[in-house]
Amino acid sequence: MLKTRFTEEFGVEHPIVQGGMMWVGRAELAAAVSEAGGLGIITALTQPTPEDLVKEIAKARELTDKPLGVNLTLTLSINQPPYAEYRQAIIDSGITIVETAGSDPTVHVEHFKEHGIKVIHKCTSVRHALKAQRIGVDAVSIDGFECAGHPGEDDVPGLVLIPAAADALTIPFIASGGFADGRGLAAALSLGAAGINMGTRFMCTTESPIHEKIKEQIVEASELDTQLIFRQLRNTMRAAKNSVSEEVVEILGKGGRFKDVQELVAGTRGRKVYENGDSEAGIWTVGMVQGLIKDIPSAGELVTRIAAEAESTIRGTSDLVVDPVPVG
Repeated sequence: MLKTRFTEEFGVEHPIVQGGMMWVGRAELAAAVSEAGGLGIITALTQPTPEDLVKEIAKARELTDKPLGVNLTLTLSINQPPYAEYRQAIIDSGITIVETAGSDPTVHVEHFKEHGIKVIHKCTSVRHALKAQRIGVDAVSIDGFECAGHPGEDDVPGLVLIPAAADALTIPFIASGGFADGRGLAAALSLGAAGINMGTRFMCTTESPIHEKIKEQIVEASELDTQLIFRQLRNTMRAAKNSVSEEVVEILGKGGRFKDVQELVAGTRGRKVYENGDSEAGIWTVGMVQGLIKDIPSAGELVTRIAAEAESTIRGTSDLVVDPVPVG
């Protein structure tokens, strides 16, 4: 068994986290991950109202009594969700771990900490991780450039970002972006992380609520089948490469602005991809790590497999260290 600061401080068996994913982080998937010894996370804003979030958490609690988290992603949009109400729903439901992402989480961190809730904040750079540490989060999830969704604007991959974070932080952190198997977990631990956060890999599990055709497409795809959009707007997003993402890149590359692509990138279109299985229906996020995904197991099987592979990999590396042969 692998023991890290993350497993000890967050009370999980394996240092494996299923990160919050819009339209994907639902009760069945999160509960399956937690029941297997990882940390499953329900995505709060996937639920249309705070009351629906309470029901979703209750549904997950019927499936597992192990540690369970909720993701609360913070945006600066004009029509913001009722964050205070979602936050209270999380508190009232007895959740003990929250993953925050997006804009400054200070107010939310303060409220969650008052109720004894541990907070993990998702960051894309060491400087943002240090700020999160200063405001009192218990851990950070640091996203390398390989990740799905928003990788930030620094373009630093995990092989550099993870040890840089290890050198700078005093709180535990988990590595995110580019992880799909035990080799990745072993590598992250050797670079200084206390665990890994996976999104794309958990999309391809039997409990994942996305259409089977999309899961199969991810399995067939390579690491080259993603597209970076919004680069010109300095709001870079990694999405699946399809006709829609290529059109967005073309329009913005010719000087277009967000208003010119707004209809193409609407979240409602992306949701239809997951629901109907039409990968060309809109923008949908996936990481470069899809090139390493070869099957669609249950979430529980995936967690135990990765943990076992990582332990075997770490034990196997001891064979690389040999004592020098005395001369003379």
